[in-house]
Amino acid sequence: MAEQSTPTLAERFRKLGRRIVLIVALAFVAFMLFIYYASYSTGVRAGVVVKVSRAGVVFKTWEGQLNLQSFGAVQSTPNQLNEIFNFSVERGDKQVIEELQEASLSGERVNLHYVERYARLPWRGSTSYFVTAVERSGNVQDPRQSPYSH
Repeated sequence: MAEQSTPTLAERFRKLGRRIVLIVALAFVAFMLFIYYASYSTGVRAGVVVKVSRAGVVFKTWEGQLNLQSFGAVQSTPNQLNEIFNFSVERGDKQVIEELQEASLSGERVNLHYVERYARLPWRGSTSYFVTAVERSGNVQDPRQSPYSH
């Protein structure tokens, strides 16, 4: 019968080190998958698209701005309060990009359906908000008209 040797202290540490590296690697992969695919919230924002551009130094991503035109927030003045919603578009979503560009050029109000991610990854976009669909209203707003004039 062969005699069984007990592992040395160095072999035990090596085995423990491999297990720790494996656990850390699996935890990192699970974290990255969660950050990449999980969504924090979904929603809709309405306004006028004022900018759609492809931007970035290393990673070129599609970025845009929506003017929410929060008129009516201050009832005593006819001034509109402009709030800007910055968003990104997933790479390869050509239909959404084309819709955004057309809406930006026409000046019509749109509803943007979006998904908010937990974190911003540079190769994905400059924001954590990603537009998934565009609903065009067909209503073009004249920027010279106040919402209070009749």
